Amino acid sequence: MKEVISTSAAPAAIGPYSQAIKTGNMLFCSGQIPVNPATGEIPEGIESQTRQALDNVKALLAAAGTSIDNVVKTTVFLADMSLFGAMNSVYAEVFTEPFPARSAVAVRELPKQVLVEVEVIAAL
Repeated sequence: MKEVISTSAAPAAIGPYSQAIKTGNMLFCSGQIPVNPATGEIPEGIESQTRQALDNVKALLAAAGTSIDNVVKTTVFLADMSLFGAMNSVYAEVFTEPFPARSAVAVRELPKQVLVEVEVIAAL
């Protein structure tokens, strides 16, 4: 059984997908891009974009009754691997030990031409 998790504190789904799905004791969050859900604006620069994307992730986690501390896996999509160091610095401000498992890849293009997208899996 799966339960849809949604919140207005993160950008709304713009296609046939859910913001997050809860099944059993796991939460699967769709990738979050750095769109401010209140204004629709996208901040400039990889550091600000990473912070906004992670704020959106935190909002989904809160809507499911969990937090960043329960994230077990992240996937970070970058517009270019040259952005990795700056993204990683912000990432390290948000996640603490024991750090979640992580993949980070560069992709050809991200929605709305953003620089970063972050998806997570969390335990509940």
